Amino acid sequence: MQRNSLLGWLRVFLLLVLVAILALYLLLSSTRSVDWLDPVQVRIYPINADGRDTTRRYVERIDADSFSDIETFFSREAYRYRLGLKTPVQVEVAPLIESLPPQVPKQASIVEALWWAIKMRLWVWWQDGWQAGDADVRIFMSFYAPGNPQGLQHSLGLQKGNIGLVNGYADADRQGINNFVAAHELLHTLGASDKYDRETGKPLWPDGFADPVKEPLFPQQRAEIMGGRVQITPGWSLLPPSLAHAMIGAATAIEIGWLGPAASEPE
Repeated sequence: MQRNSLLGWLRVFLLLVLVAILALYLLLSSTRSVDWLDPVQVRIYPINADGRDTTRRYVERIDADSFSDIETFFSREAYRYRLGLKTPVQVEVAPLIESLPPQVPKQASIVEALWWAIKMRLWVWWQDGWQAGDADVRIFMSFYAPGNPQGLQHSLGLQKGNIGLVNGYADADRQGINNFVAAHELLHTLGASDKYDRETGKPLWPDGFADPVKEPLFPQQRAEIMGGRVQITPGWSLLPPSLAHAMIGAATAIEIGWLGPAASEPE
């Protein structure tokens, strides 16, 4: 009888812990709506992720100009979609961060994934405060020395909380690719979905192709930003060197609110 009572209390305790974790997750996971009436304010936080002096020197030199092609990319694509907002995305750079974000778990259970999400949001709050009302999206960019395989780790964009985690290289020749990845994750925070095969990394036709009706279809000349790569041949794709070789496809434009059905004409 005593043992059954103890097990009952243990179940209640575990249930309360789970409810508390879920409540904390919801508290820290607010999502800001974007109406595109005003520019989306993006703040990029550079991180010296491997602790090397060469990485630090590179990170300390970067400024808003290092990410200007992100603003140029969104302005160019917004013009194509007749958004009516000349500068839809504005980027600023925060001071260097020494702390690393929580490690993303691999093949996590639901509870583990929730716990990581809570730790992540607490870490973000520690870096920037609870409200951070002057930034709509926060991108934390971890820089690694060239050749470090950690620079190729999967990046993340979280719509819940409007947070991006980007991995890249402390190398001027790689900054264009860093910014491509940052723009991809930024679009995730705004509601865009991936348009590539998770197993192969190849863009999915048609939504993941920049020019899905091109004849001949290959080689593609550009990358659809959420497709992630330029498909050169049916079996060969590559990352574009910069956002100058990328575009926002119609499916992505619909997801972020740039494209919708035309208003019907009054009869």
